[in-house]
Amino acid sequence: MTPPFDGLTALVTGGASGIGAAVVRQLREQGARVAVLDLRPSREASSDDGALSVTADVSDDASVREGVEQAVQALGGLDIVVNNAGIGAQGSVADNSDEEWARVLDINVVGMVRVARACLPHLRRSKAAAIVNTCSIAATAGLPQRALYSASKGAVLALTRAMAADHLREGIRVNCVNPGTADTPWIGRLLEKAPDPEAERAALNARQPHGRLVSADEVAQAIVYLASPLAGSTTGIDLAVDGGMQGLRLRPEG
Repeated sequence: MTPPFDGLTALVTGGASGIGAAVVRQLREQGARVAVLDLRPSREASSDDGALSVTADVSDDASVREGVEQAVQALGGLDIVVNNAGIGAQGSVADNSDEEWARVLDINVVGMVRVARACLPHLRRSKAAAIVNTCSIAATAGLPQRALYSASKGAVLALTRAMAADHLREGIRVNCVNPGTADTPWIGRLLEKAPDPEAERAALNARQPHGRLVSADEVAQAIVYLASPLAGSTTGIDLAVDGGMQGLRLRPEG
């Protein structure tokens, strides 16, 4: 059988680690030629194995435009964009400064805008154009100590739907994936800072109905599905990969 992404090209931001690296690996396994846009594009061997590495900063429009053009020239076109680059934040509304709010929103929301804006002229020439944004369970459920992060991901969810409406008639599908708490390097760093890392990990596991953290590969599978031509009638949706955290209300055990 012909791989679903045979002959297609993809650009993945934040593709050097965690969920992004898993997306890069799966896209390549399914036949795509892939460019990784990242501040440090070679952090994981999996994202550098046969993929084009491009250094770019999503908080800088000139850097994004230069990186996208470099990727498109090397790939010979562009069909798929995975907007995965982002940063985290902890605290209630009382805990983050104006500067921190501006920084997180700039990277997590406006960063996706910059990438999409630079890629649109190329996607309009594709017959299999798709954008997939990495959103979060934080966009659809109230999580403690995540006010700023939740606000940024809520904006990503709304942005995804607006982009889907704007670009449908241009042949560009736009969707997002809402991971639950995923076992990524960022979560690993948070756990390292906790007073009792094992207890904190157990609490995060218990928060998700299936009893464990979501894996990067599981999130990547959802992203790759939405990016695939096989999902050609799917646009404007948010796909939860959260172990049932958003939709299920289980009775306590016992």
